[in-house]
Amino acid sequence: MSKNMTGRERRKVRVRKKISGTAERPRMSVFRSLSNISVQIIDDEAGKTLVQASTYEKSFAGSGHTGNRAAAKKVGETIAERATAQKIDKVVFDRSGYIYHGCIKELAEAARQKGLKF
Repeated sequence: MSKNMTGRERRKVRVRKKISGTAERPRMSVFRSLSNISVQIIDDEAGKTLVQASTYEKSFAGSGHTGNRAAAKKVGETIAERATAQKIDKVVFDRSGYIYHGCIKELAEAARQKGLKF
């Protein structure tokens, strides 16, 4: 690990050494910025993104602020619906070094309520 890495980047590298997405159980990776949140479901063996959802999409354009917990909940519901449409029901949750709190927690709980298992 490099000396110039932030705490989040160090946690991300440490966790990614241990988890990987497969075809049976792909990895659900989250990225959060100050103003947006995005999530992808990735098959690491094939190197492909299977499903993605984010607040960058046009469907979120008129919904106000896109970096809050309400937006994260909507993204979680969207990713779960798209995943079940692709017949994906089990995933490995990769929080990318973010603390499981606030937006990340809302996204995860919304995805679980819509049927994703992790």
